[in-house]
Amino acid sequence: MIDRPLDVIAQSGWRRAVDSDCDDIGAGHAGLDSIIYSPCMMMGQKVSYFTSSHERSHLLCAYGLSPFPQGQPCYALIWEGQFGEFYRIDKDVNITSLGRVIDSPGDRFAFLYGLADPTFNLRPGQIRLSDAGKLMAIAAYGKTDKIDEDGQHIIDVLLDKHIDFRTISKEHFQSSPYYNIGIEHSRFATLAYHFSNAIFEIFYQFAKDVIFDRAPLLIVGGCGLNCDWNTKWIETALFSDIFVPPCSNDSGSAIGTAIDTLFHTKGIAKIRWTPYAGESAYDDIENPSHFSQEQYSPRRVAELLDNGCVLGWVQGRYEMGPRALGNRSILAAPYPRGNLIRLNRIKNREGFRPIAPLCLEEYMGDYFHPAHPSPYMLEFRKVISNVIPAVTHVDHSARPQSVNESQNPRMHQLLTEYKKVSGIGVLCNTSLNFHGRAS
Repeated sequence: MIDRPLDVIAQSGWRRAVDSDCDDIGAGHAGLDSIIYSPCMMMGQKVSYFTSSHERSHLLCAYGLSPFPQGQPCYALIWEGQFGEFYRIDKDVNITSLGRVIDSPGDRFAFLYGLADPTFNLRPGQIRLSDAGKLMAIAAYGKTDKIDEDGQHIIDVLLDKHIDFRTISKEHFQSSPYYNIGIEHSRFATLAYHFSNAIFEIFYQFAKDVIFDRAPLLIVGGCGLNCDWNTKWIETALFSDIFVPPCSNDSGSAIGTAIDTLFHTKGIAKIRWTPYAGESAYDDIENPSHFSQEQYSPRRVAELLDNGCVLGWVQGRYEMGPRALGNRSILAAPYPRGNLIRLNRIKNREGFRPIAPLCLEEYMGDYFHPAHPSPYMLEFRKVISNVIPAVTHVDHSARPQSVNESQNPRMHQLLTEYKKVSGIGVLCNTSLNFHGRAS
């Protein structure tokens, strides 16, 4: 892949067991000063070996991809499966922890989902990685009324900083009415809503006490994909700006370690990048004769979509990170509401999961508020139009991706043609993959 001798081999830190502080991979999972840089041999060549912690990989990913110039001090928040911590990155890219807020915020979300799911039977400290995102979707169905006493007890226990969360078993709540209540029960949705708000409030109150200027905030970690929370951070007005990379979860760890390597060896902590930096697609069908084939025409595709077709769409290189941003998508019309059901069935997903919209950037204000660009699909917006029901969540929100001509020319062209055909500058967009698969 590389046509010249290697300089450095970089490895992101990790550890083999969640509940173990030993058996590190590379520089390990946690630690701001966990850096190893030493000579080694690879394929008969003398190279340098670099590794830094998983914690640093998140921070350098967000810092290196952010639009702020090197030397601009920033705050950073890592909230993911295990980390829940604020940091300050100074003008020299020195990183200081401002304090751990709460351990395992993402895993606590996943645990609550498992509590209500009768099929969940893992041991204490174990979770299913996909459950956190599902609970975040369910929270939108919850009522804003006061939570009942049983629900408040669960919230109090799960968010008690003095309890080792990883020792709590689902069976701890066996006498609770929420135990195996069912993930689509309306009462559980209200618990999920209040639980989500309670976690955010803990982090918000902590941030108010530790920040001392209005420097920008970098948000990273798997919970950085929570569009509701991202929007809430913007609404707090605590920070001059907020940046969330499209690969905020662990898919950005390798990039973060590469940036950390560049900074350690060259003093450079910024890179040029595009979200379309994944693998190129390849043909895996030798004989496509059983498919009908025709020359690509954006007008023809727009008409098919308007007539109710659901289409797989592949162009260029895949997006980095988990979100489809117009290069590896399943596309459909944003109406009728039944298209939401169709797409979730195609992907074997739960029916409560929302489908995201693609929107022409110049027409964002016709469908969403606020109307400013959202190129990476990482914020919630209020839907202000009734013509896009398939991408309108139950709480009248959506997580749109705005598309302009320079960002993704071919998708912008298709959306433009679709607006000419249908009068609407929005399409349903979900990742071209099956449930539980990256691509």
